[in-house]
Amino acid sequence: MAARNTARKRAFQILFEGDHRGVDVLTVLADWIRHSRTDQRQPPVREYTMQLVEGYAKHADRIDDLLSQYSVGWTLDRMPAVDRNILRLGAYELLWEDETPDAVVLDEAVQLAKEFSTDESPAFVNGLLGRLKDLKPSLLRES
Repeated sequence: MAARNTARKRAFQILFEGDHRGVDVLTVLADWIRHSRTDQRQPPVREYTMQLVEGYAKHADRIDDLLSQYSVGWTLDRMPAVDRNILRLGAYELLWEDETPDAVVLDEAVQLAKEFSTDESPAFVNGLLGRLKDLKPSLLRES
């Protein structure tokens, strides 16, 4: 599972970079792949990283709508960029990647928040993704 953890972390970094630079995540992904092929110091971009980034890109508008709708007291723009992108990745994986158990998705997102964000962020990420997990059957019917 360490490989999945690393792939997830890299996918988060790609989403964060795209958000920070105002560039499409698929463009950032292509840049990362190109750099990994031309610079031996760069690790390769694994299949699961690509799957997560491409999947998020496919459902980005729906994911942002859900995060906006179910985040209490926070607009998407007001959320810290780190949290916003952890939530985007977690929401995608929770709702569209059936091979990963929901509890693992939540735990991994919380771990990313602990590593990259503020002390309050893990609880915020866990709460919002937990709400989406509880609503998952109805949210998928609406998609």
